[in-house]
Formats: sequence, structure tokens, C-alpha cells
Amino acid sequence: MGCCCSSDYDEDWIENIDICERCNYPIDPASKPQRLIHNGSEVRDPLVSYEIPSPPCSPMQGWYPQTRTLGEEGSPVFEFSAFPIGQKFGIPPSSAPGHRDLLLFFPDKLVVALYDYEPTHDGDLGLQKGETLRLLEESGEWWKAQSLTTGQEGYIPYNFVARVNSLEPEPWFFKNLSRKDAERQLLASGNTHGSFLIRESESTKGSFSLSVRDFDQNQGEMVKHYKIRNMDNGGYYISPRITFSSLHELVEHYTRYYNGHTKVAIKNLKQGSMSPSAFLAEANLMKNLQHPKLVRLYAVVTQEPIYIITEYMEKGSLVDFLKTPEGIGLTINKLLDMAAQIAEGMAFIEEKNYIHRDLRAANILVSETLCCKIADFGLARLIEDNEYTAREGAKFPIKWTAPEAINYGTFTIKSDVWSFGILLTEIVTYGRIPYPGMTNPEVIQNLERGYRMPQPDNCPEELYTLMMHCWKESPEERPTFEYMKSVLEDFFTATEGQYQQQP
Repeated sequence: MGCCCSSDYDEDWIENIDICERCNYPIDPASKPQRLIHNGSEVRDPLVSYEIPSPPCSPMQGWYPQTRTLGEEGSPVFEFSAFPIGQKFGIPPSSAPGHRDLLLFFPDKLVVALYDYEPTHDGDLGLQKGETLRLLEESGEWWKAQSLTTGQEGYIPYNFVARVNSLEPEPWFFKNLSRKDAERQLLASGNTHGSFLIRESESTKGSFSLSVRDFDQNQGEMVKHYKIRNMDNGGYYISPRITFSSLHELVEHYTRYYNGHTKVAIKNLKQGSMSPSAFLAEANLMKNLQHPKLVRLYAVVTQEPIYIITEYMEKGSLVDFLKTPEGIGLTINKLLDMAAQIAEGMAFIEEKNYIHRDLRAANILVSETLCCKIADFGLARLIEDNEYTAREGAKFPIKWTAPEAINYGTFTIKSDVWSFGILLTEIVTYGRIPYPGMTNPEVIQNLERGYRMPQPDNCPEELYTLMMHCWKESPEERPTFEYMKSVLEDFFTATEGQYQQQP
């Protein structure tokens, strides 16, 4: 027997299982309404304005009239494909004095601030979103509390906080959001495929629903809804094959592993390292550059804290991997194969008229199967006239940077070729720093005198010749990445027997 309700739940997400929120029977796919969306724009409703509750009348003075707005048009929702686990507000800061004892003995007395609040009267206590507080008195609409961060005491509006162990502090939880409003929010500009939220079920009290933004070739941009089913022991599940003791565990599982199977890496914007706009520009560049030898971009969280979610490379950076026992044990032919893979990725960047500007072993990632992929596009640029001039004061890795880029700030794909030659020395020396024993100023001075690094130990003569071609004084005389890709692939095949026994 199947569902006979008029439901808009979807059947094709996690286990091809869809349970009707109303009758708890499987939904017949044929019963779903079909809506055609042309270019994904005709059925987008205006975004609903979700208001933060106004504080109640202050116990110190009269009515407090201020209102604030949450979820302004275009505000992003967290990405479903890889939500940054661990950024929740449910645990008091470790620096808070005695917070562990409080959590153990007074769990019902700890609350977390849902919104910022500026004190307006004597006796008010200011709030910062995410801050943990201990309740001292709960009476009426203004509660007395103590900040675990500052130790200060005062009155706070009751509707600006939630219990530490509740769902309200979670950025993905929208308690009273309707199905239609969930669609409006998720389809707003700024959200991408995989953006999600969890809300209370409209038809089943005590149950929850998951709403996820998706794209269908026939229907265009759309939102799919999935019932989160309750277990008798208090747990939850979407697919009966895997169950969870809490909604937090459910979210953690499905956001860390796409479809339950794919690991992801999460890169966050460290404070002061670069501007949010530059960080997001890197993500946009990764979206435009898709190739098997370039690290794949899965999703972006555009609301602070900002995250870039990429494919997970088990072995980490090439420079670190080469120093491990497994890396040190690689034969020269495998090292050449890695170099060929990197050249293949750079040949694609070359073809697309981009430059990387930070090509070194630290920015190459290695998978479980020793597949090498180019990463860290923070300095990459599209060039329209074959060269790019960096702004004054820009910083570059001197030992990997071509002389014309060091002296004049002029970057071309040929300056990436120079860097590739340096990267080759890192590979054959198992991660040794280039120009050993030299400081950056000494490297610059020696390069001006025509100095080039000598042939490393165990480096084939033909490979060193290729390095020297990469380090030609004139950029025009340096080879292309397409040429080096073919040379390294042929080199690997031709010399396999010759170098098989070398470490």
C-alpha cells in the first residue's frame, strides 16, 4: 500500500525511500506533481523576511520598540554537501571558568545567545550571538543571567536565548518554518545546490523534516523534502539502514559524507589571512577550472564563517608525503609519474589561459592511490594579454618564483614553467627545500649572476636537462606544459626498466 495523500516529498535522495509526512506510507513517484521551471526563475517567490523577536518590556523601564530582521534577501543557508562540522554553539567555550562542572551539574541552567543584544537600560546584560550564559533567575520575560565569558550579571530578554542542549542555536534549524517558506528561503539567490535546513513537521507533532535545494533537468531549481522518522528509543533516521541518536549526528553524517560515502576537505578563511572577497574569488576560480588533475570544488559556504569544501586527498600535500616512509620508498619512475600528472593539470590551466603563480609541492595534494592534483588557487589569475602584473607589495614564494616575476611583478604561464622546474627538484629530492642553505636575498642575488641549482643526486640526466629548460633566462625559450607532459609520460615509459631498482 502506498501513500494516497497529496504530498510533495521526493523519492530519489538517500535510499530511494520516501515516507509521506502525513500517512507514513511510501510515496508513489507517479503521484508527485510535475512543475516545469523555465530557467529556474518563474516560480521563485519573494524571500520571506524572518524577524528576530523584539525584546519584551524591560523590567527596568517601559516598552522597548526595536525590531531586527533575520534572513534578508540573498542571505545564504549552510551548504548541505559539506556543512562545517564543529562550528555549533552548543558547548560553552573551553576557556570559561568551571564550564564543564556547570554542564555536568546544571545543564538546564545553561543557555546560548541566539542573537546580539545591546543593553539599553541599567541592569541589562549585553549578548553576543553564540555566547554561553548561566541562568540565575527565570521569572517573566526578562531573566537574570551571568555570562560565562565575562562573568558579568544582568537581565536578558528570554526570547533571545535557548537552552544549550536544544536545537534552536543550530544554524540549520528553523523551528516554525513552513514548507513553503523553506522553499522560498532555499531558492533565494546566494544559495546553491545542497543548501539545506531542518524544520518541525507541519503535520506530525514532534517530528522533523529535511528540506534540500536541488536541480532537476526537467524541473530546474527545486527544493526536495524528506521526512526524518522517529525511533522508539528516541533516535532518528531517514533511511532505515543507518540510524542516529540525535539530529546533530544525522546532520554531521550527511554533511560530512556526500550521500554517506564521499569524504570532503573543509578550508576555512583564517582571520587576517585574506579578505572574504579574495577567498570567494578562489572558490569561483576552482568552479571554472574542472579537470581530473585539479582538486575538485564541491561547495562553498558564503556566510561567515566562510568555508570552501573540496574533495578529500588522503595523503595530504606532496611535500609532506614525500618525507614519510611511504614517500621515501617511491622509485624514480613513480616520482616521474607524479611529475607527469602535475604537468597534465598545468597543461589544462595553460590551455584555459590561466596562471597559477604558486606552483610548488606544498600546493599539490596526493590521494590514497597516489594521484596528484593541483590545489591552492589563491594566487591564480585569468590573463587576457598573456601576462599579469602583481600589485605593489604582493608577497610570493621567492625560491619558486621566476626572476622576471621577482624583479618586475610580471607573471605569465612561463613563470609557472620556471616554478615547475623548481617543483621537479622537490620531487626527486623527496621534499627538500630548494636552494638549500641559501636565504631569499641570496637566491635573488645568485639568480642575477646566472646561478642555477646543480643536478640533484639520483636525478636522471634527461630530467635535469628538462629542469634547465624550465630555468631559461628568456621566458619565451621555456617549454610549454603540454610539451613537458608528453616528455615526462614518454620518459616514464622509456626509462621504466632502467630506473626500476633506484630508490
